[in-house]
Amino acid sequence: MGQDTNALYDNAEPSYADQAPATESADSADSLDETWRTVDQVFAPQAEPDTPASTDAPVPDPAPQEPPTPTPVPTPVPTLGIPPHSGRKPPLYPAVPGGVPAVRQDPTAALIPDMVVDGAAYGALTVRAASVRGDSHRYQNEPRQDSLAVTRIGEPGADELLLLVVADGVGSAARSHVGSQEACRLIAIHLDAAATELATALRTGDQEAFGAVVNEAVRRVGTLLAHHAHERGDDPAAYATTLRALLAPLDGTVRTRGFLAIGDGGTALLRADEWHLSLTDADQSGDGMIDTRTAALPHSQTAHARLLAPVLPGDVLVLCTDGLSTPLTGDAGMRDFLRTAWGTGSVPGPADFLWQLQYRVKSYDDDRTAVVLWEGTP
Repeated sequence: MGQDTNALYDNAEPSYADQAPATESADSADSLDETWRTVDQVFAPQAEPDTPASTDAPVPDPAPQEPPTPTPVPTPVPTLGIPPHSGRKPPLYPAVPGGVPAVRQDPTAALIPDMVVDGAAYGALTVRAASVRGDSHRYQNEPRQDSLAVTRIGEPGADELLLLVVADGVGSAARSHVGSQEACRLIAIHLDAAATELATALRTGDQEAFGAVVNEAVRRVGTLLAHHAHERGDDPAAYATTLRALLAPLDGTVRTRGFLAIGDGGTALLRADEWHLSLTDADQSGDGMIDTRTAALPHSQTAHARLLAPVLPGDVLVLCTDGLSTPLTGDAGMRDFLRTAWGTGSVPGPADFLWQLQYRVKSYDDDRTAVVLWEGTP
């Protein structure tokens, strides 16, 4: 009663594999692949996003930056400071300008500057000039009574002369500050009119002719100064002033110098580092005491006129009022200082000269004026 084996197998239930439809197997495989793909995406290195290519030119590396330049420290401006002085202590008066005169009191006095400085150079000749109000006049609000002039006279050419003038208004004369200014102006005008005769006298060494021409000019100056005083209703004595002048030919071959003076003051020569203080006046080797007695324009109309011996290259001629000549005579410290300042061979600049002229000496508080001529090599 046995069964047929083939039939048995034919009648058996289908296996699990046989029961699963074909589509289900395909779906299972796709899900698994998708899962692994997702895992791979999570753990795989991420690719950099594509960067669009730049269309600009390549940028060079920046140049190295230099360190910032430090701010420069300003250089101090040099100053001359207070003029030096003789002695252990300076004079009691300040060394700078003080009060000034009022216009309502005297316009002519109020408009005179406290100090003036001037200079010139012609060929081998170099000039420095300055006038400074004295300490006492500053303290009392009074004008500077000294005046000066540096100018040329005569026709340009061989007869032209350099004219240097200083004038010192007499302290007791009320209008002497006007008198000193007018005397400088008037003597320049009248010497200019006689410049040809003066140049000839200097070239030939004619002392007599030189004196005659000078005194004629001085007489006219005195007369005009007195006339101007009368026109203003003033006493001519109120315009009293000394006058001192030096004439130097611009022709370098003429080495003689002409000199004229009315009243006190000084004319010194610095040669080879040695002072000669009595070049044109009586011996000034005393103690520097001040003598207020002096001849003066307009009453005194006769000048002390003379020709000076031929100058040498390197000579320094000093024409000054007694505000300088008196302390220069009496104070060795001033002589030493100005010997160094003016006799070293180099000419100081105008500002330096003004400062040097103000070397201070106690008890000498008058106005101070000097015109200095440096003689060079023709």
